[in-house]
Amino acid sequence: MSKLKFLCARIVFLAACLSLPLWTFSAAQQTVPGVASEMGRPVPVWVRDGVIYEVFPRDFSPEGNFNGITARLDDLKDLGVTIVWLMPVHQVGQEGKKGTLGSPYAVRDYYSINPDYGTKEDLLRLIAEAHRRGLKVILDMVANHTAWDSVLMKNPDFYRHDAGGKIISPVPDWSDVAALNYDNPRLREYMVNMLKYWLREFDLDGFRCDVAGMIPTDFWEHARQELQTIKPDLLMLAEADKPDLLVKAFDLDYAWPMHAALTKIITGDAPATALRQEWQQERAAFPRGAMHMRFSDNHDELRAIVRFGERGALAASALILTMDGVPLIYNGMEAGDTAESAAPALFERLPIFWKIAERRAEFPRFYHEMIALRRAHPALRQGETGWVRNSDEARVVTYFRRNGPEAFLVAINLSNRPFEGTLEVKGGSSFLDVTPQVYRPSHGDAGSPHVTLPGLRLEAWGFRIFQNSSRR
Repeated sequence: MSKLKFLCARIVFLAACLSLPLWTFSAAQQTVPGVASEMGRPVPVWVRDGVIYEVFPRDFSPEGNFNGITARLDDLKDLGVTIVWLMPVHQVGQEGKKGTLGSPYAVRDYYSINPDYGTKEDLLRLIAEAHRRGLKVILDMVANHTAWDSVLMKNPDFYRHDAGGKIISPVPDWSDVAALNYDNPRLREYMVNMLKYWLREFDLDGFRCDVAGMIPTDFWEHARQELQTIKPDLLMLAEADKPDLLVKAFDLDYAWPMHAALTKIITGDAPATALRQEWQQERAAFPRGAMHMRFSDNHDELRAIVRFGERGALAASALILTMDGVPLIYNGMEAGDTAESAAPALFERLPIFWKIAERRAEFPRFYHEMIALRRAHPALRQGETGWVRNSDEARVVTYFRRNGPEAFLVAINLSNRPFEGTLEVKGGSSFLDVTPQVYRPSHGDAGSPHVTLPGLRLEAWGFRIFQNSSRR
């Protein structure tokens, strides 16, 4: 018997033993040589089970400071997030700055705190209060470049130069920052010591590392070893899509290709099958067991609600919150905020319009209930993923999440037209519909939680989540 036939036989046998429906799903592509043949680094359970919440201190509260964040920690706890990511908190460079306030990613002094945000004591209190509520806190670190008026400019050899000896920007469009030179061992030592200072002095739980892929991987691997001597189970999140970073250095990276595919699908530029294809390519290219941060919104993008519309944004979040990996919520998503409707607010102050939730009540209801569902079930956090066939794969994605006897089937319509069709599941399989009722139910069998597949109806941008009723 061939290995493929043997594997298929085992799947059928195990499904029968567990009384699970026999889904038809596509396996990941064969892995490519190199990094994909290695194991990814072990990820702490608190990271694997986490929901990350990104906070822009400048915009999160009316005060625009640390105390404004501390005052709303109970709201974050109630929302169900577990990891608070603070965007950079350092002094912002003024030389060559963009916009009125400059970018928080143009750091003047890595050991400083932006006085607009408060004091060291304010930040320490914020972190301590978060920990008291069981929340982890990670800090954004911009290790690839600095502001032009950085205190490090007294060491010009810390920077990259062109052929004429002039310090350069890392990317021509990033005119407000200067590129650091990681060929210099003194710079490397400085940066590792700086990271250790923040971890030790502020009791942080890890770092989100800006454009991590532009910095040599061996620097991150060394930094990780040093940081673990202070906090063994810290989280390192790479803003990158670079497989070798997840072998030894980082726990998570950005699922940028999946995000790009999702955007193209919702805007009508690609079929829904592109999502499964990107997922398969991800599995083929990355170390075994590697984890990724899933997102539909962040500080580099127009708000998802602006790009996708209200229902499209919720459909995208339904996918993010039920897919494998660790989901990201960017502050204000849970309210349906559109403050950044013209452009991301990196260079100005555009406070989140929290009161919009009064007119978009489905948004806070959606995020509370979806996060609660994810956190209540290991299958939605750490379960395996398989893609289920359906009768209109150009518009609809269907997949299962399974962990031992617990199984869920997710169906999401990523188009503006209703879907009525079938899934390739065992005929007559009985499920419990556990979909949060964000809107008034409009599907035909909404009156009963028990659903018999393979027939399925979805409204435009609709989604359904089913739990295997025999194992509830």
